[in-house]
Amino acid sequence: MGMKNKENASESVSLSFTRWPGGHTVLVSDEIGRMSMKSRLFSGSAAALVTPMRESGHIDYHALENLIRYQLENQTAALVAAGTTGEASTLLDEEKRELTRFVIRCAGGRVPVIIGTGSNDTAHAVRLSKEAEELGADGLLVVTPYYNKASQEGLVRHYFAVADQTKIPVIVYNVPSRTGVNLQPETCRRLAGHPNICAIKDAAGNLSQTARTAALCGDDLAIYSGNDDLTIPVLSLGGCGVISVAANLIPAQMAGICRLYQEGKEKESLALFLKYQELMNAMFWDINPIPIKAALARAGLCGETCRLPLCEMDGEKKMRLYALMERLELDRKAGI
Repeated sequence: MGMKNKENASESVSLSFTRWPGGHTVLVSDEIGRMSMKSRLFSGSAAALVTPMRESGHIDYHALENLIRYQLENQTAALVAAGTTGEASTLLDEEKRELTRFVIRCAGGRVPVIIGTGSNDTAHAVRLSKEAEELGADGLLVVTPYYNKASQEGLVRHYFAVADQTKIPVIVYNVPSRTGVNLQPETCRRLAGHPNICAIKDAAGNLSQTARTAALCGDDLAIYSGNDDLTIPVLSLGGCGVISVAANLIPAQMAGICRLYQEGKEKESLALFLKYQELMNAMFWDINPIPIKAALARAGLCGETCRLPLCEMDGEKKMRLYALMERLELDRKAGI
């Protein structure tokens, strides 16, 4: 089982405390005036885990176990499974449950495990979230509804429905390039008033919007960069870290970028960030997670198979990626 919240609730006060490594609590007030100690799930770099697949299309749990071990040995602060990078949209609900059990078991309580439970059907998102909580997840990553979209009021109701029916922290996930809907800073301020909504994964790619969210929400809502190449800019705006695609391949480096910045060693953090920025950009030379799976296959960490409609990286882009990995000395077999 994962690490758990300890709660002390009464009619007028709801308190939630955490014991997560690198986490802390802040006092917030929700929309109806209740006070709550709001938890931080993690600080630093969390890996947005790929879901390794065999050529048959089945999940490769042996490769996943090796990948999780690689993360735990290289300073990753949290594991995020069944998100965009994990190809959640092609996973059956039963596969998500089994994946959740497996990642929690492999993590062994050493770092928080956060499970993607988003859906464009609110009732489905609630059901997935409750199941993840029951299985021992430490937190939930809930993407904004996609395709059918929603108004800003609809988004608030969607997230409150999830947060009202679960007791573990919720990270809202804003990625308008994929969903077609943008979570506005003023909406984030409303969401931050809920005791269970602790953070946002900000993948909007708009630093002005990130700054506005930070100004409106302060300590009530932790901000994690959802774009590797904006990690330092988001940290400079008070962000707590990154939920990283590149961390699948370079966990220690992504952790180092965050740790050095948070220790006040901005120049060293920037130097490390700039060294790997081209690799961060390369992770989006094709649709995520196609490039990161190609890179992991080159490094011997897992196969490059994705489920349709995603397919393998084309030859020219793959050769460019391999050449970049060679320059960075990342094309060797990982020592796992």
